[in-house]
Amino acid sequence: MSYAQIDLRDKPALEQLFASTKFNAVIHFAGLKAVGESVEKPFMYYNNNIIGTITLLEVMAAHGCKRLVFSSSATVYGWPNEVPCTEEFPLSAANPYGRTKLFIEEICRDIYRSDSEWKIILLRYFNPVGAHPSGYIGEDPRGIPNNLMPFVQQVAVGRRPSLNVFGTDYSTKDGTGVRNYIHVVDLADGHIAALNKLSNPSIGCEVYNLGTGKGTSVLEMVAALEKASGKKIPLVMAGRRPGDSEIVYASTEKAERELNWRASYGIEEMCRDQWNWASKNPYGYGSPDSTA
Repeated sequence: MSYAQIDLRDKPALEQLFASTKFNAVIHFAGLKAVGESVEKPFMYYNNNIIGTITLLEVMAAHGCKRLVFSSSATVYGWPNEVPCTEEFPLSAANPYGRTKLFIEEICRDIYRSDSEWKIILLRYFNPVGAHPSGYIGEDPRGIPNNLMPFVQQVAVGRRPSLNVFGTDYSTKDGTGVRNYIHVVDLADGHIAALNKLSNPSIGCEVYNLGTGKGTSVLEMVAALEKASGKKIPLVMAGRRPGDSEIVYASTEKAERELNWRASYGIEEMCRDQWNWASKNPYGYGSPDSTA
């Protein structure tokens, strides 16, 4: 097993990699992924996510590697009129980040229509959280975290004084936004299931939701991490963020039926494993002096 650090927009470097190794399939995770940042810096998101993907697909095609699993996102559902979201819902991203995912999905569908040798699975992630149960592998965002769970974790270990809760007047059970969280280990298993599915002759360009099928509010998630950690999380209630949705959670029936995959971890296990990682690695992979 070898590792090469390459910017996907660097076509000569990608060409060299594909010329040196015969790949059977590609799992494409590479992309910028913060909603708020994408609203502030759309050029950066369109350049990195879309141009990087087009370059990757061109090089894959040139080297006869036409099997792809792509990390898409629930953001392609925009502000859904109803939940749970099924794969047949109309697509309408509500921010530049979501639009990059939606545009890439459309690019993949067009490529398959033009060349039926392609086999592509688009995985619409909901909200991945947690850590490996061993406590040795976890999420360590640089700077200020853009996602709820790592931010709550940093408050719990004392790296940050409080959590800002963005939006307290949504039409939800407690006024805070509702999302469908999924344990990273379940997510990883979903990718293995998708790779296995690519060997099915009937696969063309398919899409699957990866989530638990259950919605959890911000305050419910905070309460679960407080329980797992035994720490009190100070909260600062704030206004809504631009581009955020109110309630989004998945229907996972298609993935269960066609990929033979189902999420096995709930919120309690997600928070348990997140805290196990955080308590062993309060400053992530760095030290108090090397992190923001």
